[in-house]
Amino acid sequence: MRQTKTVYIVLTCVLYAFLIVGCGSLPDKSANNYQLKSKPITKKTAPREAVVSELYRQHREWQGVRYRLGGTSRSGIDCSAFVQLTYKTRLGIHLPRTARQQSRLGAEIRRHQLAPGDLVFFRTGPTSKHVGIYLEKNKFLHASQRKGVTISRLDNAYWQSKYWKSVRL
Repeated sequence: MRQTKTVYIVLTCVLYAFLIVGCGSLPDKSANNYQLKSKPITKKTAPREAVVSELYRQHREWQGVRYRLGGTSRSGIDCSAFVQLTYKTRLGIHLPRTARQQSRLGAEIRRHQLAPGDLVFFRTGPTSKHVGIYLEKNKFLHASQRKGVTISRLDNAYWQSKYWKSVRL
């Protein structure tokens, strides 16, 4: 009986840890004081074509890597870790870890103002958020729970219904 209770407590703690590190499903106030550690993307620092090229290159190298809540590697990655990794390796910009933290950065923009490299956010549940990186022509790069790392369309019925906001860093 005691051993069963211990196993239950351990499994509960592990589940709670996964919820915390996922795509920003729990509030995190630390992003309020987060400072970008590098220059923002501008036409002077990263021309549109260069950003698009780097993002497509990232897609080719990571395409199909499966989604894993809390994952940060090729064996499985979640949406916010993929965005964090992409920004760091392809654009030289350090971002916080969760979608909720990432959503608090930069300036909010309207959908018709989207440019390559902007972050797009979705409300996928009552408290959960999803994040991707805008490419071009209504397409965005992200780690999907169903398809892994992939490119999706903002005008897809599912993503259109879940769209929350866009941010430019």
